[in-house]
Amino acid sequence: MISFRHIAIISLFFTSFNSFSQTTYPKITGYFGVMHPIVTISNEQTNLNFRDYYAVGFPTGINIWKNSKIGFSFEVVPNIKVQGASDKVTNLLFHPGVLVALGKGYTFAGRAAFESSGRYGFTPVINKTVIKSENCSYFVAVPLPVRFGNDHPATFTVGFQFGIAF
Repeated sequence: MISFRHIAIISLFFTSFNSFSQTTYPKITGYFGVMHPIVTISNEQTNLNFRDYYAVGFPTGINIWKNSKIGFSFEVVPNIKVQGASDKVTNLLFHPGVLVALGKGYTFAGRAAFESSGRYGFTPVINKTVIKSENCSYFVAVPLPVRFGNDHPATFTVGFQFGIAF
């Protein structure tokens, strides 16, 4: 015979199980990364990072997940360029966009791009979570920036990014 005590224990078990398996939305996460542009191509030239100069960006952002499939992200990326004996912040990128969870740790980010240098465009990004722990996760990503404007030819870049989300 099932007593009130048995029902209370079973109810407590399922309530506890559900609270561990569910995430409350909206869910807010932050992240920091390091982005290396590998090659930038335009109709005038092809530039390789690490050859004549070193360029690096530091994407820092906040993701607001509406549900487990879609979210909004806002990212700010200061970019630094080292060439010869000179190094400086060359650009600040404002990078809002939409996030789409693709499953198995993959996420697509479709971002608009507004640079302090006067350039603008869009950046599709494929992101993969490679290590996930209780407090943070580590990711790698391939950003593919396309830029226009400021009296320069259109460019397409392939980059590599890694970082931590919390």
